[in-house]
Amino acid sequence: MDATTRHSNDTAPPSSQTSVLAVVASCFGWGLDLFDLFILLYVAPAVGQHFFPSEEPMLSLAGAYAAFAVTLLMRPLGSALFGSYADRHGRKGAMILAVAGVGIATAAFGLLPTVEMIGMWATVLFLLLRLVQGVFVGGVVASTHVLGTESVPERWRGMMSGTIGGGGAAIGTLLASFAFMGVSYLFPGDAFTETGWRFMFFCGLITSAIGLVLFRGLAESPQFQQAQEAKAAKRRAASSDAGPSPVGLLLGNPEYRNRFFVNLLLSTGAGASYYLTAGYLPTYLKLVNGLSAPAASSLMLLGSVAGAVASVSLGELSQHVGRKKAFLLIGAACLALLPYLILHLGEATGTRLTIYALLISFLGSASMAPLMIFLNERFPTHIRATGTGLSWNVGFALGGIMPTFVSLASATPAAIPQTLAIFLAATSVLYLIGGVIAPETKGRLVS
Repeated sequence: MDATTRHSNDTAPPSSQTSVLAVVASCFGWGLDLFDLFILLYVAPAVGQHFFPSEEPMLSLAGAYAAFAVTLLMRPLGSALFGSYADRHGRKGAMILAVAGVGIATAAFGLLPTVEMIGMWATVLFLLLRLVQGVFVGGVVASTHVLGTESVPERWRGMMSGTIGGGGAAIGTLLASFAFMGVSYLFPGDAFTETGWRFMFFCGLITSAIGLVLFRGLAESPQFQQAQEAKAAKRRAASSDAGPSPVGLLLGNPEYRNRFFVNLLLSTGAGASYYLTAGYLPTYLKLVNGLSAPAASSLMLLGSVAGAVASVSLGELSQHVGRKKAFLLIGAACLALLPYLILHLGEATGTRLTIYALLISFLGSASMAPLMIFLNERFPTHIRATGTGLSWNVGFALGGIMPTFVSLASATPAAIPQTLAIFLAATSVLYLIGGVIAPETKGRLVS
């Protein structure tokens, strides 16, 4: 911690109403990120057919996952832009702009012409729109994570971290699953592949509209307001508004830059763990286990509940044992159990299939539980949105590429379990290394 910072305990505690509304808004904002993920996962076969056609089904599927990876690669830019805005002008405004942008961009996919209509230009347009969407999604992450952290008392920050991560993931999964069930009912069988996939993307407008209504009564975070008042007084005394940007401070200061690189070990491991489990599970269940789309979506709904339980409970655990010990416990559990579960999931049926899928969802979400609050505790208020957003989004961009590599490395669906197990073992080791290097930060949120 640098000498110019002080503990957040010196600030006035936020009201209960402010805290609850901030956490709810943050959960919903993070849920939009996961909604984007699962919408694409549910329509991946249709997207592969219409925008990435290939005689090899696995290559077509890999193209759909690559389209998701393209979005992930743009999220750091979104974090830099919206994080800087949030650090300079406020978390609430950045969140509203980013959420509106995500909704419009998601719905726009439903209007795109396909390869059958305009040839490979359809693929180009699809990827360009994914780039635009990635910027807005990165902005959502940069603003929502920080707003929740700065708006709750110290005692509840561990649980808040897990609640936003797990609750937001559950919200995004539930919204996407309900949308998939509804659209599949209206467009059954081949009709979904031909037309229904468009309406899945149109649902993005509905979710963003709900979020914008929810954000209307949201107050700016107390820590940000206090930091702005202190900054304004300092500027008046210096008679100058000049100063480096939040991104410049993050990357130009050796101490902050080193913190950022250590953060990447944990966020990359957590992102890979999540996307290779909850993110890849729909594809695994359909291609390896042969489940129907409704059966897979029902199991994913149960998995989202297991993930929420993992995030909330382990986030609270980090409040008692510390962030560092939580990282080490979670990383060891993932390394010991995830490869085994993935290798045996494909041959499981009935109750055993359900138990394995729930355990995989539980462990995949567990790695995120203490991560959000840890990242926030690593940076002072004036660069927190930028530092947290970039740490999260760069790591999750790297982790989010992994499903594409799994699809490319698997010549047939039968090869998926072994390939996936190897990737999960490697990323669990990376997460553990980050846990060993990372310092303890509990109770050290600074302003």
